[in-house]
Amino acid sequence: MSIESVQVGDELGKLEIEITRTLIVAGAIASRDYQDVHHDGEIAKERGSKDIFMNILTTNGLVGRYVTDWAGPNCKILSVAIRLGVPNYPGDTMLLTGHVVETDPSSNEVLVEVTGSNSLGNHVTGQIKLVLPKKEI
Repeated sequence: MSIESVQVGDELGKLEIEITRTLIVAGAIASRDYQDVHHDGEIAKERGSKDIFMNILTTNGLVGRYVTDWAGPNCKILSVAIRLGVPNYPGDTMLLTGHVVETDPSSNEVLVEVTGSNSLGNHVTGQIKLVLPKKEI
């Protein structure tokens, strides 16, 4: 992908991610988030949740993957500004969608808006700024 091939309004496509217990626990461990609500269902329920739920660092990683899968290996993420909404619980599916909201050919920067939704609503919303190369490599 190159800056010349991107226009405001371009869709990034869709990415469905099955939310499994393994994904939630592995993401928490990989990001060194040992909060018990991310791996112990009984404690999560005692604290008012219906089950364990995904942490923000895993969500952030999945958003990054989604955007870089679209932009290609030669892009560089400059900033990620996401906000969590409803939890990602095991047994659900998160659907990531996005579109280009801004391009700046002088700096090769692209601003992408992303939404990740599940059966409860929007799990994550946000904007990612990245730099694309001038020409496809």
